[in-house]
Amino acid sequence: MTVSSIPGSRRRLNRAQKLSVAGISAVAVASLSLSLVPANAASKPKAQAPTAAAPVVLTSVADSPQAKAMQASVIEPNSTAEKLVKAADIARGKTAGATGAKAAAATKAKAAAETKARAEAKAKAAARAKAKAAGERTATQAASRSQARTPVYANNLDGWIREALDVMKAHGIPGSYNGLHRNIMRESTGNPYAVNNWDINAKNGTPSRGLLQVIQPTFNAYHVPGTSTNIHDPVANITAAANYAADRYGSIDNVNSAY
Repeated sequence: MTVSSIPGSRRRLNRAQKLSVAGISAVAVASLSLSLVPANAASKPKAQAPTAAAPVVLTSVADSPQAKAMQASVIEPNSTAEKLVKAADIARGKTAGATGAKAAAATKAKAAAETKARAEAKAKAAARAKAKAAGERTATQAASRSQARTPVYANNLDGWIREALDVMKAHGIPGSYNGLHRNIMRESTGNPYAVNNWDINAKNGTPSRGLLQVIQPTFNAYHVPGTSTNIHDPVANITAAANYAADRYGSIDNVNSAY
């Protein structure tokens, strides 16, 4: 008997239904065996006169009461087997749904973690860029302040005197703007290339030179470090002469004539 031969069947049998059909066959076979064995087969047979054997009528497996009952339980809607099958299907659906939900949750968590990692990496890169920009801005500002603190001197007598005074202050050489200006105007009238070719120094071969008319030996002896070694350089000439005057007279301010 196949599934398609069962009247009223609605769908293919699953594993549970196949087991039920196998049970029907077993019951039918057991019933047929019992019908073929006489009820008194266990007692000792008595000698009887031969008689004509009555014909044995075999009942179809499908027509047996047990088979019909099992068949009804298998194919009828809302039967016990049908309910068990549905329950199994529901359980499998729930398991599959739970597995799918778990996988979806894991995928969602992984995507969230990746998004978070990218956001953190982006934030770190932005912080590094911000710190770098801040460092560069600080360095630029420091350079600007340093440049602003560096005085710019005019290339004239006023600028030369002011620059010489800053150098003298750094080296502890006394003197004032007025003391320097007064002596410069008397000695060279502000000409850094002035040379005295007529005094005793000139006769001795060492003429006085520059703004404060310094001879070369004196310039070499009182040269201030950091200034030019050229005797005609205005700042170098002033600072060397002021250094010499401080050693001889206490300060260039105390000089009021040839020195």
